[in-house]
Amino acid sequence: MAARDGGIRRAHLASGAPPPLEQSKGPPRRRKIGPPMRLPIGNEAGATLRGIAPVRRSLVRRAEGALVLLLPPVVWPEPQREEVNGPLFESISNTDSEHPCNSEGLSTTETTLLISDLQGNTGRRFNLFLKRRLRIDKRHQSKDSIFFRDGVRQIDFVLSYVDDPNKEGEKKVERRREFENNLEKAGLELETEDKKESENGKTYFVKVHAPWEVLTTYAEVLNIKVPIKENDIACAAENPLDCMTRPFRLPGNVMHPEPDYFTAPFSKERQELYLIHDEQTFFTPSVRNRIVYYILSRCPYGTEEGKKKFGLKRLLNNGTYTAAYPLHDCQYWKKSNDPKCDNERFTLYREWARFFQFYKEQPLDLIRKYYGERIGIYFAWLGFYTEMLFFAAVVGFVCFLYGAFTMNENMSSQEICDPNIGGDIIMCPLCDKKCDYWRLNSTCESSQYSHLFDNVATLFFAIFMGIWVTLFLEFWKRRQARLKYEWDLVDFEEEQQQLQLRPEYEAKCTQKRKNPVTQELEVFKRKTVNDYGKLSLLYFGILFWISLIIASMIAVIVYRLAVYAAFASFMENAQTPTPIRRLLTPQLATSVTASFLNFVIIMILNFLYERIAIWITDMEIPRTHLEYENRLTMKMFLFQFVNYYSSCFYVAFFKGKFAGYPGTYTYMFNTWRNEECDPAGCLIELTTQLTIIMAGKQIWGNVQEAVVPWIWNWWGRRRAGNSPENLYSRWEQDHDLQTFGALGLFYEYLEMVIQFGFITLFVASFPLAPLLALMNNILEIRVDSWKLTTQFRRPVAAKAHSIGIWQEILNGMAILSVVTNAFIVAFTSDMIPRLVYYYAYYTDSHSPMSGYINSSLSIFQTSDFSDANKPEHSTEDFDTCRYRDYRYPPDHERKYKHTMQFWHILAAKMAFIIIMEHVVFIVKFFIAWMIPDVPSEVKAKIKREKYLTQKILHEYELNKLRQKLCEGRTYANMEKEVIASEGRVELAEVM
Repeated sequence: MAARDGGIRRAHLASGAPPPLEQSKGPPRRRKIGPPMRLPIGNEAGATLRGIAPVRRSLVRRAEGALVLLLPPVVWPEPQREEVNGPLFESISNTDSEHPCNSEGLSTTETTLLISDLQGNTGRRFNLFLKRRLRIDKRHQSKDSIFFRDGVRQIDFVLSYVDDPNKEGEKKVERRREFENNLEKAGLELETEDKKESENGKTYFVKVHAPWEVLTTYAEVLNIKVPIKENDIACAAENPLDCMTRPFRLPGNVMHPEPDYFTAPFSKERQELYLIHDEQTFFTPSVRNRIVYYILSRCPYGTEEGKKKFGLKRLLNNGTYTAAYPLHDCQYWKKSNDPKCDNERFTLYREWARFFQFYKEQPLDLIRKYYGERIGIYFAWLGFYTEMLFFAAVVGFVCFLYGAFTMNENMSSQEICDPNIGGDIIMCPLCDKKCDYWRLNSTCESSQYSHLFDNVATLFFAIFMGIWVTLFLEFWKRRQARLKYEWDLVDFEEEQQQLQLRPEYEAKCTQKRKNPVTQELEVFKRKTVNDYGKLSLLYFGILFWISLIIASMIAVIVYRLAVYAAFASFMENAQTPTPIRRLLTPQLATSVTASFLNFVIIMILNFLYERIAIWITDMEIPRTHLEYENRLTMKMFLFQFVNYYSSCFYVAFFKGKFAGYPGTYTYMFNTWRNEECDPAGCLIELTTQLTIIMAGKQIWGNVQEAVVPWIWNWWGRRRAGNSPENLYSRWEQDHDLQTFGALGLFYEYLEMVIQFGFITLFVASFPLAPLLALMNNILEIRVDSWKLTTQFRRPVAAKAHSIGIWQEILNGMAILSVVTNAFIVAFTSDMIPRLVYYYAYYTDSHSPMSGYINSSLSIFQTSDFSDANKPEHSTEDFDTCRYRDYRYPPDHERKYKHTMQFWHILAAKMAFIIIMEHVVFIVKFFIAWMIPDVPSEVKAKIKREKYLTQKILHEYELNKLRQKLCEGRTYANMEKEVIASEGRVELAEVM
């Protein structure tokens, strides 16, 4: 391939010679040429030059001691046609002349006579003007193009670099030379843009084009499927209710940018079988850049320190190249002038990436065509997840409304707020020495707000969410199966293991072994003692970071214990404003401030651990890209799980459970007294914790994803944004954008899975969590699409048949959510104690819940306080105080021991957990068994397509053999081959 057409030509702009013009198909244009005009320039050169600045075809030279303004000959052009890649010539009029001037190229003599005599700002501005004018005149084709200078060869990839004046500069030059020579030997064609042509005057751009021979060779290597026949399987009948969804639909050409085809893996030997209408457009740009990147990532560039070095990733890491990326096809805010351009980026921006399109469906086929299957499957999953969240949000909002409407009917809060009941109940001090006794009705408002989330509807919603998670995962499997069929990913799983070996793994492999399946030699890396020692050290590092998270959580708990006494003494102070005392209890104030502190610590640890996790995974040298992503995913998710959910687990399952009782409190590190729950329960504090962390993460995530890239791009393009389009090239525009990166989707999935945990693991404490997630995801889809379309370089296309290991993580979280919500309802909320009192300990048959607050509070004799616990400055002396527990009073023979009511409640809690878990699990597994992973019609279509594809291929082979016989060629066993081919066709028909 490299020798075709006498070798691959490589163009450089360093010579300064203008590229040859493309031959026009029309007749030559006739011009009227007049004599050149000379204008003398005297001492007031600055004023004169400012006056003639609009004349953008001029040069200035010194002649016989005077400055002379040399204008090119006056030309009267005919109306010009726009060429394929924009206007062939710039039409810029002369505002100081009545005659329009054409854009003539500057001669070599004229270009050397740039003004050097003009001093000051005027001279510098005029020199800059001449330099830019020279660049315009040298380029007859618009630089806002995705083609080489010949206007025919498409740019499939761009590499950029700058000169390095340091000692490493020579090594980088040699690496680039060797790398680019090897690319040419591999069949790629290169064209270099000199740094003088770039906006900043420092950056070189190497444009890469893959010719037809290279594309066909690697399409066969990568087993890329291509169309062989238009799909003739009848579509499903139109649903009469589809008219109701018409406002949410996009135009048909946007939803389905290309027809549906039967496909088969590409083979160079049977190219006539495929529907090749145009070799230039047969492979889509996403397939082309995927093939080119495959070559770039495996191309060698020399030997250093006795080791063979190869791969674009290493060259980017050591600074040999500064960037590598495929090009967007056009600007996102307007269509390209090129009639061959599909303007898919513009279509995606107009129909998908704008926020006001939030109610529209997503053009998944167009996303897949432009960005590849991997990004397409992510947006398909995110869209489906958002759709399913709608149902959970509606049910959660109804449960919240139930709590709001029944707030005034809650007997517990009524008794707490009653001055004759809650006002007469004296509670024991919340901290040692500094805290005083307080009255129960001071928590009136917090107990009312607690009822919003702690009511009977909470139990119903917890069970509903356990079933909703199952439906979401099962229906997603069906949706995923449809996408696998529609996007030709049915057989991709096996290809993925074979074709996505990481170049870093291949570089480390020095041995080969025979594959037991294919019986072919394949590279592998044998583990050594050093490798096992290194892995042990790496895993120790992981445990260290997880321990660091636990230590940070303990630090937050210590903070809570340390400031709790301060808040308690402040809240109980008579000088504290009444609104604050009414709305905030010491427990709630501590929880709010600790939640904000915990959120800040979470963000800091995330920033640090992301880099550590990537470094550890790189050191493990996984074999395939899939294995690399899976290992990194497990490390990051395990860390994020502990980081985000540890504080919620503490509030839900530990806070207030080990506080002890007056006179016998428990202490952390023998210093800080453990926290107690609010008299209305700890559920309102868990709700506060969950709201702050969940909402804070979503707000911070959107700022990071949208605002930060926009600011960086604005800062980088503030000068280039004013440049003319023909000076600011397509590759420079994309170069100034942000890099999406190989782990870009990883962070998107991680963000959504963490959110999924918030709305499933702790949803019993916050029914509005699905509603918040729904609103965030509606914004998230448009933010992700906007940043991907407008703020980031075009990612390299990659294939994926599913969401990968994230599916298993979601399944695990779905199972864990049933357990956590059962424990939240049983141990964190007050539902089970109220039900036990309602059925077993009520004292008034007309109002069974009357007296519940008094029953839930135990009595303590203040004289039993030790000096370490007794208040130092008590305003009143009380004989007894109350605390939240079920213990015998001081005058009972079993003083301060647990009552039978405590054991009945504990038994009811354990029974509730067992019953709820088993009921939900049975329903979950029954639903999963009832719903098949692959719809029956998709199975039928897959079988039908395989049958038709085999039939087409067999008929093709049969016709090819017959043609050889007709040509009179004599081959041994030719007739047997024909008979065998006919037999395969008949067998396919029978199947």
